[in-house]
Amino acid sequence: MEPLNFPPGGTLVSVERAQQLILQGHCLCIAGAGHLLEQLPKGVWIAGSIPYFMAQRGGETNSEQLLITEIKHFLGVPKIAFYSAQEIQNIAKDAPENGFSIVIIPAGSSVHEEYARNAPNYEDMYMKPILGWVSGVHLDHLGKQLPSVANGDIGESSQRQAVVMHVELPPDYSAEINTTNLFTQGDGPVFQFPQAGFHASQCSVDNDKTVNLAEYIQQNNIDIRLPLVADYCGMLVNISIREVGESTVTFYAPVFDGVDYRFARPLDDYQSQFQQQLPANTDSIQFSCNCILNYVYCELENKDIAIKGPMTFGEIAYQLLNQTMVYLTVDNTLE
Repeated sequence: MEPLNFPPGGTLVSVERAQQLILQGHCLCIAGAGHLLEQLPKGVWIAGSIPYFMAQRGGETNSEQLLITEIKHFLGVPKIAFYSAQEIQNIAKDAPENGFSIVIIPAGSSVHEEYARNAPNYEDMYMKPILGWVSGVHLDHLGKQLPSVANGDIGESSQRQAVVMHVELPPDYSAEINTTNLFTQGDGPVFQFPQAGFHASQCSVDNDKTVNLAEYIQQNNIDIRLPLVADYCGMLVNISIREVGESTVTFYAPVFDGVDYRFARPLDDYQSQFQQQLPANTDSIQFSCNCILNYVYCELENKDIAIKGPMTFGEIAYQLLNQTMVYLTVDNTLE
């Protein structure tokens, strides 16, 4: 089967075109509005609901087309399965020794919280490439519709389970996960939290006084478009703020106790800074996703970035990330 001539990260197509590609036997990762995913036939594909994309026309909101990413170079037929909150701990153990796994998780589900809290401790995690994204809905429909994922192998969707595609590669191919995070820690105070979770009230500032984080943000006019950033031995991990209530702050990913966080340094020009960090050669990129918060806060609608993909409610590069671009490269080690 001839590979599809899609740009790195995928391209937008009609439902009819997606149906044709599936029936032709192409292996696909698909993103699109939930009602479109329900129209797809069985095949070798997984999908998640989202209407925001970086596509051939640049950033756009689109509920009438699907973003298709072709998975190539696989050995045998990829294995596709649903994972519940109780089963997701096996994701790395089930992954192939040489290959990669793409996972899509519905936002706000119990499996989302389980993965966010505990993925770094799963057996074989960080030993095998695991990446993916968190599905969502149109921002106008938050609280009215539930995000979903779909398993093309059995032709079913779920709002409570994660879907995973385990892809084995030939011996002469290797996969690598890459991330692009423009945010760095600012010069402000250090925040520490007494316990892990998606919500926080009390926290310490500069290992000294205890404050209410929601009140602190409001009193100091902190721009909550900037995430909290933790430094894990040189890897910067963002924790984005979802909502600041009267006394509680809600995050898109959990904060952890014993970790130092600072609010990020502001960006001058997201688009140009992002382009500067992209790889010169994007030919080996098979899959990519970026964050809906980058799409909204950095006004990416109608702006173009070379690497295409869904704009998601969370990104996964082993663990759950926020406001980060994740992409997968697959290379022939003999070339």
